[in-house]
Amino acid sequence: MTVEPKIALRLQFLARVVSKECRHLATTDRRLFGGLFTLAQAEQLEADADLAERVEAFVGRFGRLQDTVGDKLLPLVLSALGEKASAAIDNLDRAERLGLINSADEWMTMRNLRNQMIHEYVEDPVVLTDALQSGHAFVPALIDAAEKMIAEIESRGLIQ
Repeated sequence: MTVEPKIALRLQFLARVVSKECRHLATTDRRLFGGLFTLAQAEQLEADADLAERVEAFVGRFGRLQDTVGDKLLPLVLSALGEKASAAIDNLDRAERLGLINSADEWMTMRNLRNQMIHEYVEDPVVLTDALQSGHAFVPALIDAAEKMIAEIESRGLIQ
């Protein structure tokens, strides 16, 4: 299977970016979640600059990877595989059928969680704690989806 050179270059670029984003998220995840992130930690964010930076890095990296994979890589992978890329939920349904993601519903939960972490944490430490713990639980699924998409396009010879 071959794709246009322009698409192949974009796939190669996105594969490199997503691989880096996976590594960075995994590192930040380990640094933030050496143990369970607690409400007491969330309440100390204003006083603990190092912890606040780790939380900010986790939220940013989780959201960036989720966006890059779901909004950029997935539609391009689907197109390269001969599928018609369309609305996000339709792309997720196709990705689930192709085995590229575990579940479209799970992906939408991750997307909503990302929005919650970004917009809610400043005001409510309980919401932040719950969102961060949930985000931490989703990290393996997010990284797995990214790796499956990259493996799929590599195995088909669409990128080198």
